[in-house]
Amino acid sequence: MRWALLVLVVAGVCASAHAAATRGSKAPTLGELVGQRLVVAMRGQMPSVSLLARIRAGEVGGVVLFRRNVRDRSQVRTLTAALQAAARTGGRPTLLIAVDQEGGATRRFSWAAPSLSAAQLGRLTPSAVESQGTAAAEALVDVGVNVDLAPVADVPSVPGAFIAAQERAFSASPTRVAMLATAFAQGLHDGGVAATAKHFPGLGRARVSTDVAAVTLTATRDALDSDLLPYGRLIASAVPLVMLSNATYPALDAKPAAWSPAVESLLRRTLGFTGVTVTDALDAAGPTHGRSVASAAVLSAQAGADLLLVTGSEAASGDVYDRLLAAAEAGRISRRNFERSYARISALKQSVA
Repeated sequence: MRWALLVLVVAGVCASAHAAATRGSKAPTLGELVGQRLVVAMRGQMPSVSLLARIRAGEVGGVVLFRRNVRDRSQVRTLTAALQAAARTGGRPTLLIAVDQEGGATRRFSWAAPSLSAAQLGRLTPSAVESQGTAAAEALVDVGVNVDLAPVADVPSVPGAFIAAQERAFSASPTRVAMLATAFAQGLHDGGVAATAKHFPGLGRARVSTDVAAVTLTATRDALDSDLLPYGRLIASAVPLVMLSNATYPALDAKPAAWSPAVESLLRRTLGFTGVTVTDALDAAGPTHGRSVASAAVLSAQAGADLLLVTGSEAASGDVYDRLLAAAEAGRISRRNFERSYARISALKQSVA
């Protein structure tokens, strides 16, 4: 597999961390372990002084960009350069800079591929879809973006599925979704960008978006197994990231997927995923499930989610950092939990640096 090297890098990072602790060389502080797990949003078209300070201090591991942050290519290059310069100045790892560039209406950069929606891409050959992924990656790399929160690997299987209505699904066939999502992810990889399979274990049965409402999908375990086919194919191809759904799947757990140990076990133990997990926006998951954003982040980290996506205000993401650090200091999240995520995130960053 062309991406199998990432597994070796993870093992190397884990071994290096253990060796560092053994010989007494500098290991990450607890604050640094916490900070690497946060992917945060920003306002405006240039980072604030406070955000840059947090990056230098190691309290942020990545930034997600939205249309509100984008004017044109030159401006985005300046923006991402400023973010990475802050990380370098603080002696921090490369930042993950992410966007949703799925295609069609769901893309942050209007000038970048794919101009076709996933539904339109679904009528193309796998090689053509892979080429679209490569073209997207080249445009993202050109402006300093190293993570695409795509492709959608969900299979719409009920009338009125919101993923289908938004033209974000490649097909209603699990086999075809598996083939085309893998092709798009491979194209992103070939262009130097990390792909993200989403939204595990599948949102194709949801009629409303988890961004606006609490969603419970009552499908049986056998039905869910059919939805997992594209994820299994992507994992076998070593996709580097998987995004966890904010929906609840009673056949698996009473908890939302983002903070479900059972879903974590399904992904890692049953399907064998060794890469980085990222939550869907916790600013939606928390309130729709009667939790604060910070509480949702702590629950997700406890369950093993690596990257915690906070898309609200800088104050909100700062509060998440404080709550995570307090939970770590109190032993409610073990240091080992943080070290495992740190190793996986570090390996991902090395692969896109």
